[in-house]
Formats: sequence, C-alpha cells, structure tokens
Amino acid sequence: MNWYLKVIKEHYADFSGRARRTEYWMFILFQIIFAIVALILDGVLGMSLSSDLAYGWIYLIYILATFLPSLAVTVRRLHDIGKSGWWYFISIVPLIGSIWLLVLLCSDSEPGPNKWGNNPKEIGNDSLIDSIGTE
Repeated sequence: MNWYLKVIKEHYADFSGRARRTEYWMFILFQIIFAIVALILDGVLGMSLSSDLAYGWIYLIYILATFLPSLAVTVRRLHDIGKSGWWYFISIVPLIGSIWLLVLLCSDSEPGPNKWGNNPKEIGNDSLIDSIGTE
C-alpha cells in the first residue's frame, strides 16, 4: 500500500526519474483491487451509466483520477530500464506491442545511473561518483 500511496502523493504527475519494478507492480496491483471494488460498489448501489455498461460513476471517477499517475509510473518504469517514455506507444501495435511492453515492464533495472537519474535500487550509482572523482 505504501508504494501505491507514494505514486499518488509524491509522484502524481511526475514523468521524470525512474521507478523500480516493485513500485510499478505494487501500484498496478492496488490499482486493480481498487478498480474492482469501485465496480462492485457501482453494481451494489445501482449506479451504472447505462443498462449496457457494467461500470458506473464511482469506477469512472476513480479511473479518471488515477489515469495520470498510472501513466507517469509507467513512463518512469520505462526510464528505469533505459527506454524513453515514448516506448509506451509500442502497445498500439496489435498483440505484439502489448506483449513487448509487458516484457519491458518486467525487465530488471539498468544498473547504475542513466540519463533519467540514479538507479532507485542504488546498485551501481557509486560508479559515476568514482569516475568523476578520479578525473
């Protein structure tokens, strides 16, 4: 839950920096849990938008409120593996794009600092300091 709150409170629309796998996947886990709870509440309270739709106002408001943080954490996750946030659009390619994005999101962090910041796992970050100090 702390990872979810960190994304919502500290990095709501922060597209810079890096996000570890743990931060990304814990956010996604709680995002799914809360979306299911919103769907259930909509069903129990009878708040569906129309008879054809399974979701209602609670789900719609929740998804709209968390769209920016979920996009931002995905971009930061791509930064962590050394890819630009524009790689998110690989998911537009039917079937293959979504699978490739999933593979990228599951990949391990790029060791050491990259152009988006230090490694959030703090692995290899001292190599940059050592190389600057010896010049």
